Amino acid sequence: MENSLELRSLGNTGLKLSCVGFGASPLGSVFGPVSDEEAIATVREAFRLGINFFDTSPYYGGTLSEKVLGKALKAIGVPRNEYIVSTKCGRHKEGFDFSAQRVIKSIDESLERLQMEYVDIFQCHDIEFGSLDQIVNETIPALQKLKEAGKIRFIGITGLPLEIFSYVLDRVPPGTVDVILSYCHYGINDTTLEDLLPYLKSKGVGVISASPLAMGLLTESGPPEWHPASPELKAACRTAAAFCKKKGKDISKLAMQYSLCNKYISTILVGMKSVEQVQVNVAAATELAKGDKDAQTLAEVEEILKPVKNQTWHSGIQQI
Repeated sequence: MENSLELRSLGNTGLKLSCVGFGASPLGSVFGPVSDEEAIATVREAFRLGINFFDTSPYYGGTLSEKVLGKALKAIGVPRNEYIVSTKCGRHKEGFDFSAQRVIKSIDESLERLQMEYVDIFQCHDIEFGSLDQIVNETIPALQKLKEAGKIRFIGITGLPLEIFSYVLDRVPPGTVDVILSYCHYGINDTTLEDLLPYLKSKGVGVISASPLAMGLLTESGPPEWHPASPELKAACRTAAAFCKKKGKDISKLAMQYSLCNKYISTILVGMKSVEQVQVNVAAATELAKGDKDAQTLAEVEEILKPVKNQTWHSGIQQI
């Protein structure tokens, strides 16, 4: 392990995560097919370059992501205590089920697919689609039992609307929830997660931020057809991407660097499915660490995106 990446503490867990995290949803062939050979090479390169955090879910590729990640981690032959794995419960290909019975069954299925004895972080997946009161009163107590049984080390919750986090954290005993995973709220176009950081810090909760590229908005190729952003936001991001390209810069790299700058966020989770993607993301972080940041282009991109700043979208059922 070349260990060129900065490690950051995750809340009160004692875990130290690489500042770039490996999002394994693409290993479930969610964005096009990935062979086992490619997956193993990608995970091996990630580990070699200092990435120690791998995140998956049974929902990604209908359990395929977990199986492929498990196979890849096994194949690289690294001791289990040298990497941190997070998977999720409550969201499956068939739909949502946050019942205690389902999440208890879910961890055994996940451990089998991952070929592991335990996972480091077990997260309730996209809780805004369930009943938040069920998460508080039923799901999290079930996860605490799994923690006592040694199947999971830490408990997390994930979702898009930021208000779900304080709703749950205000209703569970302190220290019950160790981690939150937020996505699309800490990037050049949206920094609303920042407002929540002092609160999370006061609760001792670690923060993972995913999707620094805003689910494809901040890329040269643009977002997928189904992207829920407004036409104005999509148009502004297209303009910003074209502007960067004209200057010979890559908007995705700038976006990644922007997200990495907040040290209270433990890791920036980004989906990867090739050796090249791993190298690009790690390079963004290592250049930043050397003080190699293109502040001028970043400022110009921020200016282009200013009219649509912090414009978010709904992910589904709003509980609050």
